[in-house]
Amino acid sequence: MELTLIHNLKNGFKALLLACFSFLLLACAPNVPTVTPNQAAELYKDNQAIIVDVREQDEWNEQHIEGAIFIPLGQVESRIGELTQYKDSTVIMQCRSGRRSNIAGETLVKAGFSNVYNLEGGILAWDEQGLATVNGTSKAP
Repeated sequence: MELTLIHNLKNGFKALLLACFSFLLLACAPNVPTVTPNQAAELYKDNQAIIVDVREQDEWNEQHIEGAIFIPLGQVESRIGELTQYKDSTVIMQCRSGRRSNIAGETLVKAGFSNVYNLEGGILAWDEQGLATVNGTSKAP
């Protein structure tokens, strides 16, 4: 019985440490605010923002927002120089559902970009709002 109690205390302590560590990581992570598809479309239409699509090539080929910049998530860090001219502009990161684009947005924030947003719900939400997309096969350089 005493060994079970010690074992449970060790596991509880490990769980507490893991929770504290997770909290610290979240507290240190850059905060990437979101914009709705309609807000993003309005900003983009008025040339007040650029959209960076961080999905994979096959997803891009299937459909994308016309004029968006295509940089797959795995290439964002190595190709960040292509976006430097937009460091003080509004940059909207976009993927399928919002998870990958949030990661990419964090990368830009850490690199000093000042107005980075994540497209809430990604292209799935964009489609739900009936906003325009195109299809095509342009490749990432």
